[in-house]
Amino acid sequence: MTEETKSVQTETINKNESNQTVSLPLIYGVKAGMTRIFSDDGRHIPVTVVKLIKNHVSQVKTSETDGYNAYQIAFGEKREKLVNNPKKGILKKAKITSFLNNYAEIRQDEVSLENLGLELDLSVFKNDTFIDVTSISKGKGFQGVMKRHNFKGGPAAHGSKFHRTGGSIGNRATPGKVFKNKKMPGHMGDKQVTVQNLTIVKVCTEKGYLLIRGSVPGGKNGFLKIAKALKK
Repeated sequence: MTEETKSVQTETINKNESNQTVSLPLIYGVKAGMTRIFSDDGRHIPVTVVKLIKNHVSQVKTSETDGYNAYQIAFGEKREKLVNNPKKGILKKAKITSFLNNYAEIRQDEVSLENLGLELDLSVFKNDTFIDVTSISKGKGFQGVMKRHNFKGGPAAHGSKFHRTGGSIGNRATPGKVFKNKKMPGHMGDKQVTVQNLTIVKVCTEKGYLLIRGSVPGGKNGFLKIAKALKK
């Protein structure tokens, strides 16, 4: 069970009595892939297709009981037998009938226990809205310095014996060590990455998808955190 403890821009909580939803400045979706659409003047626009999924408030944390105010968000539906008993207990307490397996948090200045179990409202994300997208980048495995750090490399001529290696990594006998954060070969990718100030091209709640201009981190079928842009 993962938790997002970083403070997110505060948004007024508006409870919609008609369809029992709550508005928060973020949602979680699934990356379906990329395609392109055409504008009215014929220009093609590359877009990322995001599948809209259910997001529920599974727990309300208050400063009195937990030391801080936050909403726990549950998403990512699975079969019942693939969800463990502690998570089932959280869902049962919140009266959520779907079996959701992924959890995250969003801190708020003020929270309300009345929002427990409600589904997140998607109406806060409209066309041309600026957003920040967070996901786990694609894992590249163990890579050399040219691919991992964009090193130039050595001469390509025959006999140079120095093509794609990193070269010298340290000084002489003094200090006699390799300094920390030296750019060297190693594991690449598979890290949390955030791309800021992207724009929403289209939201289609009827068909359950959302289009984001450009590319976003992560692979196909990976979860995306879509939040209102902090710097706009």
